[in-house]
Amino acid sequence: MDDGFNEFLHVPARLTIVALLAPTSWTEFGFLRDAIPTSDSALSKQLSSLAAKGYVEVRKDKHVGGRRTLIRLTPEGRQEFRCHAAALGRIVATARSLQAGELDG
Repeated sequence: MDDGFNEFLHVPARLTIVALLAPTSWTEFGFLRDAIPTSDSALSKQLSSLAAKGYVEVRKDKHVGGRRTLIRLTPEGRQEFRCHAAALGRIVATARSLQAGELDG
């Protein structure tokens, strides 16, 4: 397997979460829940796993109308996502080159 491939991040729910967080600074829990889509409890479970690895930070803020939960990638989480995405790109490139070789051969 490619050195940058991260089996922990490759779980579809986790990979989707970090991909949605990558272009943002802080993202609201409700946005992630609706974008995936998943239940509050399933998302919370995945976020807890990501936080335990040090890949995300979860913050609860008070605001008008109640509390909101915000999530962001940590520098380590951002780096792991970049490495994993690059590994996936290399895997795809290898498959394409092998396929092109079969077509030529």
